[in-house]
Amino acid sequence: MTTIGIVLTFIVGIEHIGICFLEIFGKPEMQAKAFDMDINFVKQRAARISMANQGIYNGMLGLLLILVYFVFKAPVVFTVWELLLTLIVVVAIFGGFTATKKIFVVQMLPALLALICLLV
Repeated sequence: MTTIGIVLTFIVGIEHIGICFLEIFGKPEMQAKAFDMDINFVKQRAARISMANQGIYNGMLGLLLILVYFVFKAPVVFTVWELLLTLIVVVAIFGGFTATKKIFVVQMLPALLALICLLV
């Protein structure tokens, strides 16, 4: 299970880096579709700035999930991953209720599965 947890954690990290690029560099049409938002809202300057700001957080979180593996030794790696994955699950629950239900499947489920595999 640990190997599956490691692989899933890397996938969650890569996913968050992908979300970062979508939020920062994505075309408004792609962003509106991905995040279930009105296209006219997404085209607004304030919304684009807000999405880019959120994107940098997702990117740094994804990068951190990956870099932890190369920076820390085994016991610390798993502790940090468990904390970060728990954070993602909690934030995804909030996002699923407040933004779009897709977040439950796209962000929460992979993080929860990785967390469970690391804990077992």
